[in-house]
Amino acid sequence: MSTNLPLLSRRTLLAGAALLPVFAAQRKNKMRFGFTTYLWGRSWDIPTLIANCTKLKAYGLEMRVEMKSAHGVELELDAAQRREVKKRFAGSPVKVLGLATGERFDSPDPAKLKAAVEKAKRYAELSHDIGGRGIRVFPNDFQKSMPQAATIAQVAKSLREVAQAAAGYKQLVRLENHGSAGRLTTLKLILDQVPEKNVVVKLNSDAKDAVDGSFEGNFNLVKSRLGDTLHAHDLNDANFPYQLQCDLLMDAGWEGWWLPEMEGKSDDPMAGLMQQRAKWEQLIETSLRRG
Repeated sequence: MSTNLPLLSRRTLLAGAALLPVFAAQRKNKMRFGFTTYLWGRSWDIPTLIANCTKLKAYGLEMRVEMKSAHGVELELDAAQRREVKKRFAGSPVKVLGLATGERFDSPDPAKLKAAVEKAKRYAELSHDIGGRGIRVFPNDFQKSMPQAATIAQVAKSLREVAQAAAGYKQLVRLENHGSAGRLTTLKLILDQVPEKNVVVKLNSDAKDAVDGSFEGNFNLVKSRLGDTLHAHDLNDANFPYQLQCDLLMDAGWEGWWLPEMEGKSDDPMAGLMQQRAKWEQLIETSLRRG
């Protein structure tokens, strides 16, 4: 029997093969919408958080600590209380992504630096105990009393110590680009000194990293160390290129969570968050259409 294909079939196959790279390059969305309890969620206790996040279809939750928030998740919780928090979320559609701490590793005071490092370790344990998988920390600022290179080295050393302790609890250490020492260009220099793979970058959608159209280049500096969460603010704010960030993350195959961190007061935070979710869905749709 002849194995030669009819001419039309060959042409059809060749045409189909030529299209394969185009289809392979099409964008796919793996990103999800979540929530972080900064100001708008500060007054919500755990049952309210679960109910509101479920209504928002924000199934990933990061809890801000050190702010006397109504959720009550703090270092003072004993073992039984921690188990109860974990149980509440385990019985809901909402998963705990971790804790957003305010610990920063920029102090020139050795005692303050040590306290921040030790507290971050304890928060990594707390995150583990309630079912989370990571903590947020800050770099944070360059100090007038220290050379910038010394601050970078200090932050890196502190991160390594926290990361080694956090690894025992299977926790990520999410370094947010926040403060004057938190530019993406600086985070690259910090992470060059941090081989621990559980130290990752948490994007903060900061306009200072997008000056003069520089966001894509800055993004590429840290792309290989991106974590599983980012903070977004007002998605309608034209001062930050949210659409470009969405495009870049989608092209990178990023599977993380966008967490709205809303500032200011709101008479109806749920309505505002619903608007943010709708805007986020528009960003996703536009990225897919462009792809």
